[in-house]
Amino acid sequence: MAEQRQEIPKPLPQVTPLTQTFWEETARRRLVIQRCQACGSFVWCPRPHCGECGDERLEWTPVSGRGSVYSFTVIREAAGRGTKGFDKDIPYVVAWIDLDEGPRLVSNVVQCPVEKVAIGMAVEVVFEEAGPGIFLPKFRPR
Repeated sequence: MAEQRQEIPKPLPQVTPLTQTFWEETARRRLVIQRCQACGSFVWCPRPHCGECGDERLEWTPVSGRGSVYSFTVIREAAGRGTKGFDKDIPYVVAWIDLDEGPRLVSNVVQCPVEKVAIGMAVEVVFEEAGPGIFLPKFRPR
């Protein structure tokens, strides 16, 4: 008797009090990053205090969503049960994106053949609905 395969969904980000504003803004198709009011540094990933000076006065600040690919890899195989939800996306690009304002985020490059992605490529943010009220910032060539 053949075993029935259960479809494994992609994991969704957990919305916490610390990240709630970020996810509310992505649902509005706006990219925001915390910025320290004391020293002016951008703070990414969201945290309760500045990594540069330790101050707790952080403010969510809109950023342009424009940047460039710092580095990337192409995922061509799901390794392990926890990544099976991504099978339909293979191959896909995971990239470090340097935003024009300075912060570096990890995301995906989309709307581009994987063989065309290049270090230094100019990109801009797009928002992909991943679940109810969850919109992931991803990047496409500009």
